[in-house]
Amino acid sequence: MNTKPLSGKTALVAGATRGAGRGIARELGALGAHVYVTGRTTRADQSDMRRSETIEETAEMIQAAGGTASAVRVDHSEPRQVERLAERILAEAGGLDILVNDIWGGDGLTRWDQKLWEHSLEDGLLIQRRSVHTHLITSRYMLPLMLNRPGGVVMEITDGTDYRFRGNVYYSLAKVSGIHLAAAMAEELRPHGIAAVALTPGFLRSEAMLDHFGVSETHWREATKQEPHFIASETPAYVGQAAARLAADPELMTFTGRALSSWELSDRYGFVDADGTRPHWGRYAAENGLG
Repeated sequence: MNTKPLSGKTALVAGATRGAGRGIARELGALGAHVYVTGRTTRADQSDMRRSETIEETAEMIQAAGGTASAVRVDHSEPRQVERLAERILAEAGGLDILVNDIWGGDGLTRWDQKLWEHSLEDGLLIQRRSVHTHLITSRYMLPLMLNRPGGVVMEITDGTDYRFRGNVYYSLAKVSGIHLAAAMAEELRPHGIAAVALTPGFLRSEAMLDHFGVSETHWREATKQEPHFIASETPAYVGQAAARLAADPELMTFTGRALSSWELSDRYGFVDADGTRPHWGRYAAENGLG
């Protein structure tokens, strides 16, 4: 069995500082890809997210697990910065095989108790700039690096696999946009033998979510006293494995244009979460009337 099926591949995880992006970067590295990890928070320069996680930490996690990584500070809303990153990847690696668009940054901007006409327009538009425009900018400069390397994949990390309303207009528009971006890019990339998919985790047990509930990963079940549905949550490693296994799948092109989930891909590939469990948010949500 080949334990490094992505050896020789180059990946970019845009938005790999924390959460799903960090989990995906780690698992891509574990399967042998060299991973460029980007974000705005470094040890020397913190972003307006005011979080402690850094891109250097993500790269070090990959390296500690036997992989290789390059941490590069990039603001993906700035086209020139992304263009320079593309130039660097081309010079160092000769091209790109895996692109993961995971930039978000909208949690602190979303007001769940406000309707469209009540919500700050400035914040709502910033959600789109951070989580939709950045994905377009990044794809614009990275796709040319992939066109002569068939077998690659673009992943749009989102929330959900369908077009239903997600509780806030600005949030919903951003997350649904990722699904359509993947479907649209799939059509343009198909002649080049490159897949494009949307990928969602379930209830993500991210660093920020653990902090929100005031728990640690070791004692995360205590958060179910505040939010019972947290019992079905998953760590970033789960969606990370989903992304990595998918990227290594010889039948990758059969998925192009689809919106996929961590639990669906766990069913296909048989991987488990970091704690040995196999969360299935789709089944749990259906059984509990969560949509």
